[in-house]
Order: sequence, then structure tokens, then C-alpha cells
Amino acid sequence: MNWSVSFEPLLSWPWLIAAFVLMAVLAVVGLFFRTRGALIRAVAFVAIAGALLNPVLLDEEREALKSVVAVVVDRSQSQEIGPRTAQTDQTLAQVREKFARFPQFDLRVVETGKGDAADERTETRLFGALDGALRDVPESRVGGALMITDGQVHDVPANPSIGAPIHALITGEENERDRRIHFEEAPRFGIVGKPLDMSYRVVAAGGEQGTVDVRVSVNGDQVAVQSAPIGQRMPLQITVPNAGRNIVELSIPGGEGELTDMNNRAIALVDGIRENLRVLLVSGEPHAGERTWRNLLKSDASVDLVHFTILRPPEKQDGTPINELSLIAFPTRELFVEKINDFDLIIFDRYQHRDVLPILYYDYIAQYVENGGALLVAAGPEYAGEQSIAQTPLIGALPALPTGEVLDEPFFPRLTTLGQRHPVTRGLEGANTEPPRWGRWFRSIGIDRPEGETVMKGPNDRPLLVLDRKGEGRVGMLLSDQGWLWARGFEGGGPDVQLYRRIAHWLMKEPELEEERLTADGRGMVLEINRQTMADQAQPAQVITPSGKVLTVPLAADGPGMFRGSAQVPEIGLYQIGNGDLRTLAHVGPINAPEFGDVVSTADIVRPAVEKSGGIVERVSAGVPDIMPLRGNASAGGERMGFRTTGDSVLKSVDRVPLFGGFLGLGVLLLALGSMWYREGR
Repeated sequence: MNWSVSFEPLLSWPWLIAAFVLMAVLAVVGLFFRTRGALIRAVAFVAIAGALLNPVLLDEEREALKSVVAVVVDRSQSQEIGPRTAQTDQTLAQVREKFARFPQFDLRVVETGKGDAADERTETRLFGALDGALRDVPESRVGGALMITDGQVHDVPANPSIGAPIHALITGEENERDRRIHFEEAPRFGIVGKPLDMSYRVVAAGGEQGTVDVRVSVNGDQVAVQSAPIGQRMPLQITVPNAGRNIVELSIPGGEGELTDMNNRAIALVDGIRENLRVLLVSGEPHAGERTWRNLLKSDASVDLVHFTILRPPEKQDGTPINELSLIAFPTRELFVEKINDFDLIIFDRYQHRDVLPILYYDYIAQYVENGGALLVAAGPEYAGEQSIAQTPLIGALPALPTGEVLDEPFFPRLTTLGQRHPVTRGLEGANTEPPRWGRWFRSIGIDRPEGETVMKGPNDRPLLVLDRKGEGRVGMLLSDQGWLWARGFEGGGPDVQLYRRIAHWLMKEPELEEERLTADGRGMVLEINRQTMADQAQPAQVITPSGKVLTVPLAADGPGMFRGSAQVPEIGLYQIGNGDLRTLAHVGPINAPEFGDVVSTADIVRPAVEKSGGIVERVSAGVPDIMPLRGNASAGGERMGFRTTGDSVLKSVDRVPLFGGFLGLGVLLLALGSMWYREGR
């Protein structure tokens, strides 16, 4: 029961004030001049004023509110080490049991570190979770907070914001031993084929000294083993092997009594960038499509082009003195002997053997291809003639020999069944209709028994574009000189830029254009797998998680030659993906996240903030401390966990009793007025 008096005036306050002033003046005047009945008149005026104020006696029924206590439970990946998960569960059960004896507390349990988003697993953010748990609670009702964690918290504030005691119970054991390795310097980009300088450090908790062996791997292949003193910064130099993403991994062996090997690896992602590709374009004679290849290659900022056109073959003699010629002599020896290996691609555009190149040089070109070079033959009628380069030692590098036929008839270039899946021709704009949505060509060159892969066909299903591998190199053959019609927009044109660029980059071994390719990437906590293949089907991918578990991810068709699959994964770290003979690596989540750095149990990180709030830090191995309710700013003291109680309450019901209502009020007024009349009437 809570009794109180409230006033509910019968008139508005301006009228009440005017009436009170008038009655006060009359009462004071009467008392001052000692008129008869002045005292009784004053009492009557007081009674009238009380009636006008209408006092009401209130009987309120209130329910006391509980203080809200937040229990923040650390469920991050470092809490899965050793017995920490069991310790956490046991401690939480004991905390619930202790709070059950105190009905004045409302317990809110919040678990953090196990969200689906990768960012939620990157760091242990207990204080952020605490603020979220108490966001809807008035400050007067906040009783305090309790954190169950291994102590590796990454958002500890200098000044806790809840204004109540915060306590921490630390899982794990004291004096744990652990090794870890991390990159000190890891550039984001590197030049393919060039050395890249990096650095790293091995750190050990528990006082370990000495040296450890560090295994260095690039894209899953071991490239070096170094001996590194513990605690010392070590230089590292690697060679970037591929364009695009490269994964550099450092790993160290586990030590005796080590807490976990989860942080015995460090990852760095390096994007490989090619230096400008060098292309040699040799046009055998001026023709309508000569500038098509030149314009395409000159427009590519990543290509350095050297272009020669044979305008004056040796047999051409017109009597012009040599000293009056303005033509540049073809530097055959410099290009095809001394610097041939400097080129990433050689293109013969309608080239024929006219003794411009010594016959031995064709053998050099064939060896260049066998050793890893790239050759493209854009053939015209000369390829079918007597001076064809197929009649030279270059024959060993060519994927097909000419039959001598030159077919001059209109046709639509079409993709073969193989070409619909090949990365060079897959998805060419306009290829998915019959006839294709591009212009016709009018000439093709006949060949016999082509090797490699025929990805485009001409009239009567004859080969039009052949791609082949020779030794470590690659060869392409385009059996028509009519591609310039697409560039000129004839009959609507065609995807000449797309096709020619893909051919050139496939020959130069661009990873994205490989026929058989397996890639994977992490997006949030989802592992996405892409399989590029010339086969009709793709088997499920086998995935090895950072902890060594094996997952199977099915791959579904996503267009010709493309298969994709994805899986929600539970761990942040490096995943190994295999499909058939192909292997790749993918990292899910942030690289070298703080959560997987230092995992040794410690009370030192949270202690300053906890003690500033008036709380205590204890290890769970010593048991859960007792709970003590506090009032105001009192402190629990000792080794007990103090939590504040609130004085807030909620109103449930109110009983009203008007003091001047009914016969009581009427009687008082009549008595006062009657007494005043009687006294003044005598």
C-alpha cells in the first residue's frame, strides 16, 4: 500500500487564485480590525478553499521491477580449444543456478561469436554484444554484467558505458603454451615471374626460445623451408608464379604441450600482375584485314606490339638504289634468333615463305613453341599455295596441313559442339541463334586431319579455328582472312574484338581461359566453387576444412562447360578444394583475423575495464564467486560479484477517496458557514 494525497481542482487555476486572494484579503481585514466572527470566517474560507481544491486520497498498488543483468557468453572459435567449451557450459549453468536464488534480478543471456557473417567471427566483440543486450533497458534498471570468456576480447573500451559493475569469468588455464606465426609485411600485388619481398615473425607464449622450421608454400606447393628464431623478424622472398590471385602460406610445426595448431599458419593473398605482354605481328603482305590485328593489339594497354609488314620481298627488283629506299630492313636475326624468347606471342598474318626468313629460322620458331612460346597463324590463300609456311621446318609446330583448297563461298562462322564449351569461344555474342547473329565470311582454307581442338567451323563443317598444344607451348590457326568484315560492320558485324582477344590471351596462357580450371572463393561464410571443363559432367568437389574435416559439395551446370557449387561453412581459414586431378585453395573470412592470432587464455586484457566498473576477474577453475545484491553505489568488496538492485516499480492499480466529497465535505462546509452566520448574527 502506498498512500498519497492529490488535488483535483474544481475550477481552473486562474479562477482559483482569484478566489483565494479575495478570501485571504477578507480574512486578513477581519482579523486586523478584530471584527466579530473574523476567526470563524477565516476557518470557513479555508474550508471553501479546500473544497475548491478537491483533495483526493490515493491508495497506489505498485509492483517492484527487477534489475536486468546481462550474461555475455563468448562462443568464438578460440573458445573451442581444449576444455573451454565444457568450462563455459558448466559455468553458465552455475551462474543460472546462483541467480535463481535472487528474484530481484532478471537474467539476459547473450551468446556471441557464432553468427553466420564472417565479420562476426573475425573478432571477439563482447562489449558490443553487451551494449546491444541492454539497449532497451533504462540506466536505473541495469544491475550489471557478467562475461564468460577466455579473455581474448578485441573491443575492450577505456571506460565501460553501462554504469554498473562488470565481472569476467575466464576459461582456460594459466601459463598455457602456444606458438603462432604472422606476416609482418605482405604486399598486396606482385609482378609475375619477379621476386617479391615479404617478412614474418614467429611468436611463442609460455617462455619458449630457440628456432623453428617455417614451411613456405605458394598456391599449395612448397617452395622453401626456413629456420626462424622465435620472436625475430625474418625476411622472405618469393616469386609470384601466376597472374591473378596467389596464396602464400607459412606454417610451423606444433610444439610440445602447445595449446593449439590453429594459428600455426599465416596466409597472404598476392595478386599477380603481368608485365606488358610482348607480341610480334608479321604481316606477309598488305591486305584489307591487316589493321584488324594491329588495332586490336594496340588498343590493349597490357600489350607491347612489334609489327612488320613485308612490302618488298627479296625477289622484287625495280632498280631503286638502296640508299634511296625509305623502308626499314626486316631485322630477322635480332627478332628470330637473339630476342625470340622475349616475345609472348608471334602472329603470322597471311605470311608466306619468300626467303625473307632463312629456312633455319623456322626451326627456331618451332623450338620456341616447344619450349613454351605461342604462335598464331591467321591464314589466307597463301597458306594453300606452294610458298606456304607448312612447307618449312615450322611444320612440326602446326596443328594441320593445307589440302590446297581455297573455298570462296559465303558462310556463317559457327561454333562446334566443342567450341560451345571452350573458354575461347563460349558465350560469344550472337552465337546462340541459328543462323548466328553476325555477318558472313566469304573465304576459308582447307586443311587435313587437324590436331588439337576445333572450336569453330566454316562451310560444310570444315575447320575454321583450331587450337592446339605443342610441347609446353600453344598454337592457334584461323583458317580465313575475312575476320575484318566483322570489324567493318558488314551485315551487322560480329564479335571480332572478343574473339581475337580471347585467342591471343589463350595462347599466352591466361588462367581464366584454361579449358580445365578449378577456382574457389569465400564470400562471407559461403564457399563458392567454380569448375570449368570440356566434359559433359563434373563430379562433386571434395573440400578439406581448416580443422581437417572433409566436405562434399555437388556441382551443378551453369551453362556449357561451367559448373558451380556453394556451401555454408562453419570455420574461418584456408580450405583445400579438389575435383578430379585439379586442386585449389580458398580462404574463407578475413585473412589472419585477430580471433586466430593470440589464443592463450588471459585475464590481463579485460581487467582494467572490469575493475574500473567495480567488478572482479576470476578464473572458472576456482569456481563461480557468490552473488551479492547492492543498493546505490555500494561495492560488494572481497571476491563476491555485486549487482545493483533498482528502486523502480510499475503502477498496477489506484484507489481514490475524495476528502471533500459526499456528506463529509458538505457537512464541513455547512458547519463552517453556519458557525460564521451564527457568530456574526449576534
